[in-house]
Amino acid sequence: MRHICLMNQIRPTTRDAIIEAAFEVFSENQAASLSDVAQRAGVGRATLHRHFPGRPELMRALAKIAMAELDNAVDEATADASSYAEGFRLSLAATVPLANRQWFLANEGLEADPEIAAAYDASLEELRRDVEEAKKEGAFDPNVPTAWIVQAYENLTYAAWSLVRSGEATPKQAAELAWRTLSQGLKGSNQ
Repeated sequence: MRHICLMNQIRPTTRDAIIEAAFEVFSENQAASLSDVAQRAGVGRATLHRHFPGRPELMRALAKIAMAELDNAVDEATADASSYAEGFRLSLAATVPLANRQWFLANEGLEADPEIAAAYDASLEELRRDVEEAKKEGAFDPNVPTAWIVQAYENLTYAAWSLVRSGEATPKQAAELAWRTLSQGLKGSNQ
C-alpha cells in the first residue's frame, strides 16, 4: 500500500505533463499546434486550455522555465570554478546538453513579453560583467569589445545546440567546440 502512495506522489501534475509535452513537441516542430501538445500530454484540448488559454501563455510559461533551467544549470556548474574562463567553459558544458529544452527560446520571438525581455536583459548584463572579469584575467583580448564577445558566446551556444539537434555532435563535443572557438578565437595575438 505504501508503494502505491509513493507512486502517486511522483506522478506529474497535469500542468507538468503539458509543460513536458510542449518542450518535446516544440523541440521537434516549432510550428506544432496546441492539439499536438495536448495529444502528447495525454489530455484533451479543453484541459490544456484550462491551464494555458492559448499559445502565447504556454510559450511564456515554457520560456520562464527554460530560462530558470539555464540559470540553475550555469549556477550549479560554475559554483566552484577557479576562474571566469573556467566558468565560461563549465557553463557551456552545462547548457549545451539542454539543447532540446532550450531550442525554442532562440526561435520563438518571445522578446515582446516585458517580463521575459527583462529576464533576458538581466542575463545579458551578467554575461557582460563576466566577460569583463574574464578579460581582466587574460582569457579574452581586452581590445575586443565586450559586446562582440557576448554576441559570440550567444551565437556559439546556438551553434552548439544546432549541432546537437542535427546529430552531428554530442552535447559534450559541441560544448568543447564552442569553448575552443571562444577561448582560442578571442585571445589576443600576443597571448
